[in-house]
Amino acid sequence: MPHITEAPLRLSNANLPQFSQADTTPNYDRTKLKHGIVHVGVGGFHRAHLAVYVDRLLSKFQANDWSICGVGLTPFDASMRDALGPQDHLYTVIERSARGSSAHVIGSISDYIFAPGNEEAVIAKMADKDTHIVSLTITESGYYYNENTHELDVSNANIQFDLTGDGPPRTTYGYLTEALARRYKAGLKPFTVMSCDNMQKNGSISRNMLLAFARLKDPNMAAWLSENGAFPNSMVDRITPRTVDEDKQGLKQQFGIEDAWPVVTEPFMQWVLEDNFSDGRPEFENVGVQVVPTVRDVEQFELMKLRLLNGGHVAMGYLASLAGFTYVHEVIADPLFSQYLNDLWYEEVKPLLPSIPGVDVDEYIQTLHSRFSNPTLKDEVARICLGGSGKMPQFIIPSIAEQIESRGPIGRLTLCVAAWFRYLTGIDENGKTYKIDDPMAKELQALAREGGASPNALLGVQTLFGDDLRYDGRFVREITMAMRTLDRRGARKTLEKYVDLPEDDKISLAGSSGSITGTHTRENSRTREDITKRMQEEEIATLRQQVIDLTLEKKRLGAKLNDIWKMASLY
Repeated sequence: MPHITEAPLRLSNANLPQFSQADTTPNYDRTKLKHGIVHVGVGGFHRAHLAVYVDRLLSKFQANDWSICGVGLTPFDASMRDALGPQDHLYTVIERSARGSSAHVIGSISDYIFAPGNEEAVIAKMADKDTHIVSLTITESGYYYNENTHELDVSNANIQFDLTGDGPPRTTYGYLTEALARRYKAGLKPFTVMSCDNMQKNGSISRNMLLAFARLKDPNMAAWLSENGAFPNSMVDRITPRTVDEDKQGLKQQFGIEDAWPVVTEPFMQWVLEDNFSDGRPEFENVGVQVVPTVRDVEQFELMKLRLLNGGHVAMGYLASLAGFTYVHEVIADPLFSQYLNDLWYEEVKPLLPSIPGVDVDEYIQTLHSRFSNPTLKDEVARICLGGSGKMPQFIIPSIAEQIESRGPIGRLTLCVAAWFRYLTGIDENGKTYKIDDPMAKELQALAREGGASPNALLGVQTLFGDDLRYDGRFVREITMAMRTLDRRGARKTLEKYVDLPEDDKISLAGSSGSITGTHTRENSRTREDITKRMQEEEIATLRQQVIDLTLEKKRLGAKLNDIWKMASLY
């Protein structure tokens, strides 16, 4: 790895010609850019994904009308403002793979508005005739979407505040509705609302939630938006770990770039986008975006990605956290965890997926295994454990429900939920405490500690599990058994029970990439049935012992009660 001997230079427009060690820098005149896109929620993923695609459009096709104005709605976004502002909103994308690192200076974000105290500037920018798209990465919680009712959570205090109009907007819907109302009155087309969040049917959810809000706030504008608006669905994919100080130092040493907040990511990047826009769009297809004609085309890719990639992250994340792992590539390098994940993919998730023309699901799984195995990315287990209350209903629970309906296997998927319940206590198997980073953290952690090795308290959370799963006898038995085994034996010993295959049937891990080979046979399935049967027999034996213990305790208490009555009769 070459090292720069000269002092590193801070990113700025003036210094761009000096960054000869960077693989790419903007080759377009940033002073001529117009904001065709306003993006709400400028985090690592946006800067590694949509902003990179737009940068390629600007570099290759001089699409100057489509630069991005970033928007931060929350007080926490001040850090992004402070990082990007002094460096002319330039930043570096560091791509890492086994072959090495590359650095790409990105210039597609040409302004940034910090909303607190500047609410009018945000609304005016969205309402401007040059703005054609407002894109979003606001995470699941930012949509105020009730997973159980599929409706807007109108009881939320922030939603209520924005509906009353007693002050500056607090929610994305508050800003969007006001900006759209101005466009409506001015006779302009509505801008496209383009969700880039990692949610199934992200465009449909955006449409339904915004219209529900707008109908309560401004019915006339809502009717216009319903008729003329556009909310494309999309599938987005790029692993983007949290940036740490080591990344900044490495960027200085290897490339001579001083960047307050670079983004670290993998070479792989994918975006499947529904061609549904109300006020024009850039030619995304010219820079690698898979633009498809219908929402159905998106949904097939989306389902595969959410169930396999995101579901895989969730499945291994909580078990790995309990076992004390730090990085994802370390988890995949462990044959036991890799075997569990592979079995879950092939036996409990893949059978549920529709066939996609031109897509080999086995090849996709191989690619996921390779991506997860990337040691240079240093993707933290803690990152993939964030926000479980938003991930479980999307990535894991639907697969369990579908397998139950088809009488298919649910053991490994259910173990994932059990591991999450155990994780929510905030203490790993070595006694180390950690913070639960989740919008429902306070409620869920209290229920997890109250329930102990029993799932009943957490299964009672209606918004997560509804009534179908919490009252399904098979699921309740499976998760109860999994939680008790985790409680008694820990994550590794529990996994040994779930993937305890004969040695010659185990999948081999080939090469440093950790790619997987092998097949899943009927003999393997029978072996797993034997394992499940043995675990059930052990659980029955445990329950019988508990009954004996309770019977003896009942007799002891009965005898004590008789003694008390005898003593009382003497008075």
